[in-house]
Amino acid sequence: MILANVFCLLFFLGEEFYEASPYEPVTSRLSDIFRLASIFSGTGADPAVSAKSNHCLDAAKACNLNDNCKKLRSSYISICNREISPAERCNRRKCHKALRQFFDRVPSEYTYRMLFCSCQDQACAERRRQTILPSCSYEDKEKPNCLDLRGVCRTDHLCRSRLADFHANCRASYQTLTSCPADNYQACLGSYAGMIGFDMTPNYVDSSPTGIVVSPWCSCRGSGNMEEECEKFLRDFTENPCLRNAIQAFGNGTDVNLSPKSPSFQATQAPRVEKTPSLPDDLSDSTSLGTSVITTCTSVQEQGLKANNSKELSMCFTELTTNIIPGSNKVIRPNSGPCRATPSAALTTVSFLMLKLAL
Repeated sequence: MILANVFCLLFFLGEEFYEASPYEPVTSRLSDIFRLASIFSGTGADPAVSAKSNHCLDAAKACNLNDNCKKLRSSYISICNREISPAERCNRRKCHKALRQFFDRVPSEYTYRMLFCSCQDQACAERRRQTILPSCSYEDKEKPNCLDLRGVCRTDHLCRSRLADFHANCRASYQTLTSCPADNYQACLGSYAGMIGFDMTPNYVDSSPTGIVVSPWCSCRGSGNMEEECEKFLRDFTENPCLRNAIQAFGNGTDVNLSPKSPSFQATQAPRVEKTPSLPDDLSDSTSLGTSVITTCTSVQEQGLKANNSKELSMCFTELTTNIIPGSNKVIRPNSGPCRATPSAALTTVSFLMLKLAL
């Protein structure tokens, strides 16, 4: 109820091109499922044998071996293929509901294999395209305008949230290895599957085994002065490198391998804060001013000067380090205590001391 009210409020305040996802970010990865997909797709096996395999057919057979998957798949196939009248080939509303139940209640190790199976020929690719029974759930007599379709989707709070989640997890990022936000294929694939069963249901546009292009059933014809925005919206599906890479990676069983990034150059030699035993390890950015002053004081000691014999330097070090509460991230303001030492005064003292020692 609260979620519905939030989306209604957003609707009346005006629409944004990208809306924030109401769902928690996906932090887990699909490495185990990707490895299973690698086994099922024949990655690493005899190329001649793998080329003859219909991985989408194998995925359907695997679903039939699981009671829950078989039951819910049979249900949506029956509902989506049920003709209402010569003028109405099916009940799209019931078909969408049955599809949502299938993808929400069946483990992704079965649903993803059916949606994202890799193909070497057109027959396999056509089976993949037919997974969601597109004649009922996807296609229509005419293609509506994509912005109109988006507007219809956003009037339904659940469709609106799924669309926002898709944009949050599949929007192309050119600052990551995979073109996906946070290099997370699972989040993108899950968001894509979550949109099936709504007015914005996406699907493969053709039976090409190699060129993966998906789109909702819409076009930008008749967009008027909104054509640029419409084309941008449509490209998030048809020309999305994140989504394409995620589908290909799952079909091939090759999840991205992220290794810790190491800096390509050595930092300039400077006194390191962690060398000072009085500093806690979990300082926040808010303590950067105090840290720089303490480093200046201790750097004199590291240069081999006899700082312990200097009363002024000892006071500088002692007074400034007391501004940090041991064992916490909190920093006491310099003027809140009786000492009231200022960083500028400390720096002046150190500079004078160093000049004096040099002479």
